[in-house]
Amino acid sequence: MPYRVRWRRCVTSGAFALVLALPAGASDAPDGGAGALGVPGAAMSFAIAPQPLATALLAWGKQTNVQVLTASGSIANWRSSGAQGVLTPNAALDELLQGTDLEREAYDPHTVVVRQKPKRGDATPLDPGVAFDSGSVVPLATVDVRGLITEDGFKTDTSRTATRSEAALVDVPQSVSVVNREVIESQQAVALGDVARYVAGVQYVDGYGSSPLFLIRGFDAGHGMTDGMPNGVARTEDLPPLIGIERVEVLRGPEAILGDTSQNNNFGGSINVVMKRPQADTVRQLTASVGEYDGTRLGLDLAGPATSDGAFTYRLVAAGQRGASTPQGHGGGRASYLAPSLAWTHGGTRVMGGLEFIDNRVPGPEHTVLLGPSLSAASPYRDPPGTPSDLAAFRTARAVFEIDQALGDDWTFHSQGQYVRQRSSGRNWSYDPAAPLALFSTVARRFRYSADYWTWQNDLAARFRHGDVTHDVLLGVDVARTHSGDGDTSTPAVGASSVVAEQRDSFVATRPVAFDLRTGTGLSDGLARLRVLDTEASVSVQPLAGSWQTNAGVFLQDQIAIGERWNVLAALRRTDYRLETHYPDGGPRRIDKSRWVPKLGVVYKLTPGVSLYADTSVGFQPNPLLGKDGQPLPAATSRQVELGGRFDLFDQRARITAALYRIRVDHSVSLVSPEPPFFATPGPGQTNRGLELEFTGRVAPGFDVLASLTETRIANHDDTRVTGAPRHQAAAWASYRFGQGAVKPWGIAAGVVARSRSLGRTTADGQYFGIPGQASVEANVSRYGTNWRVTLGVKNLLDRTLYAVNFDETFVPIRQGRVVLLTGSYDF
Repeated sequence: MPYRVRWRRCVTSGAFALVLALPAGASDAPDGGAGALGVPGAAMSFAIAPQPLATALLAWGKQTNVQVLTASGSIANWRSSGAQGVLTPNAALDELLQGTDLEREAYDPHTVVVRQKPKRGDATPLDPGVAFDSGSVVPLATVDVRGLITEDGFKTDTSRTATRSEAALVDVPQSVSVVNREVIESQQAVALGDVARYVAGVQYVDGYGSSPLFLIRGFDAGHGMTDGMPNGVARTEDLPPLIGIERVEVLRGPEAILGDTSQNNNFGGSINVVMKRPQADTVRQLTASVGEYDGTRLGLDLAGPATSDGAFTYRLVAAGQRGASTPQGHGGGRASYLAPSLAWTHGGTRVMGGLEFIDNRVPGPEHTVLLGPSLSAASPYRDPPGTPSDLAAFRTARAVFEIDQALGDDWTFHSQGQYVRQRSSGRNWSYDPAAPLALFSTVARRFRYSADYWTWQNDLAARFRHGDVTHDVLLGVDVARTHSGDGDTSTPAVGASSVVAEQRDSFVATRPVAFDLRTGTGLSDGLARLRVLDTEASVSVQPLAGSWQTNAGVFLQDQIAIGERWNVLAALRRTDYRLETHYPDGGPRRIDKSRWVPKLGVVYKLTPGVSLYADTSVGFQPNPLLGKDGQPLPAATSRQVELGGRFDLFDQRARITAALYRIRVDHSVSLVSPEPPFFATPGPGQTNRGLELEFTGRVAPGFDVLASLTETRIANHDDTRVTGAPRHQAAAWASYRFGQGAVKPWGIAAGVVARSRSLGRTTADGQYFGIPGQASVEANVSRYGTNWRVTLGVKNLLDRTLYAVNFDETFVPIRQGRVVLLTGSYDF
């Protein structure tokens, strides 16, 4: 029985009968009134994050050493906005129940009952003076909550993505990392890349067109998800600023089972951003930052009840940025963000709707080129004279809705959807390694892209019990439909200095400006005219222009709890993919692909704080690129086997997660021929093996640590050498807030991200070159007030030149120089 107590298997059927038998107002607590708690206690610091009400009550009960009794039907479909700040136990519990039709009632000084508020016409409560007759108890269904789920510092215990529902990580047979707001604020993160690089198995690279690229377990992570829905199903995306994000979840392993339809991300894993949504708890926060190259940022976060009865709640997040630039002088960066949302809750029904507008103008990432097969041959000249700055513009409009409906005590229906319109355009200068006389020449490129897509997900969830076995079954149906650029090519326009051709969905080269990157001098106009003949006809192979893509699927999942030690997760998805486009002669063309995608995992709990798991899953990725025969390339498939464990430490305030995996892919991302006619061919298959260790949590009062270690071995099936794959990667971040004496309002934090060497390869002649291993150090100091916080930090403290993990000779993204950043927040 101690095991059951430690795991807080809540209460037995007989104990839950108190909910019906307990007289209303049976408390003589100092608060008085029907809602009095009767539990003495001074004010204490609460940090219970927004989460399902059942788990929030467990977190409150653990901290106050009070047992909470309730019935499953009364709380199963409620979500709490959390409790934050220095509060009495009574006030904290009231915050957890705010916006619900529930109230607290006391049974004794160490037990509290949460029950529905009496409705008009209900029977008169029993006289508090009448003795409780235990013989009148009518047994109720057991509420079985396995494990304490709360956020304590850096540690988070739930995932909203891995099972398409809120789930305790201890029950999920998969490696999942959750980065909460505490980590984001401690690290002074200004972009998603700042957050992801500390997570085990994740690498971040500045993209060629200013879009970020993420690698997970050696594979492109695609465009990720927003609230479990595709963030972008085409080749470009615009990620929301961190002020609009509640937390970031990194799922490792193939994620085709979830129905994510973006390209090239169903092998190594995916990144899901959980957005801030309406809540009953009031938020009034103003944030600002000033930094070298990042410019000035200003943000506003407002939330709370929109009506006096709390039925309507709202959220409004707005942000702006000005003055972003790069160390090489590219400027003009600016951004704006607006995300209003409104929710209505009544009984077991919740409806939410929201809008999101993103308008970003991003300077091109700092980069150079190689004049030979090594970094020692990098050009000192990064900007051809007289050329405009690299720049990319991203505009995204998103409309979302979410519906939750309780269908009895054990049935719920969830539906969510989105419509997204994306537009992007830009220009940049790249370099042609095939110029005559072994000289590089500069090539101006412009791109324009557009996409519209919508996603609709519907899930019906039910819970069944058979003795000591509980089934949480989910049946889902979803569909996503995308339309990408129309593929029209404009008539070339001849100007004084360039010949320009544009295509709606790809990079197109223009007339080069010849420039010797060794000496920094221009070349003759005759040589420039010679290069025009080579570049005007070059068009990259891209996804089929003007195409419609439809992804639909049926999803069945069963989470089985067997006693208190075993959990089984079994899921099966039928994925259907359709591509609608045209033949070269204009005739209609339709391609259909289907695949069954299974997933099976098992968790065994040795003790309440130690669990082991095993998992196998399948990846499936359709490919819209055209091969030499003019047909789309075959879909890629993969299979992963993973073994892992979770080990809770420091009184469950910290956790070590370990994962050992192997991923086999039948063919990797497509290869495009470097010579005309630029046909695509399937890349070689790959086998990726690795070990990941991650530590997250609070090791002492005020002292939080996030650390990760990744060991990777990747092999191509054609025995070619692997590029962009360092074998060793490590990161650590520690934050300490002083809690005694005159330094109590102060805090310090520091971190390091390091990796071993990797290989790159030139596109001109296929030569391999070494990319050295590197480390980046950053630190900050914070000053805390009653309702404000100011942090002064330094990125790249050692002032090192930092290179990306993978590149070729024509584009070498770098991060150079020490950067100072000042951030602050004010709650009003």
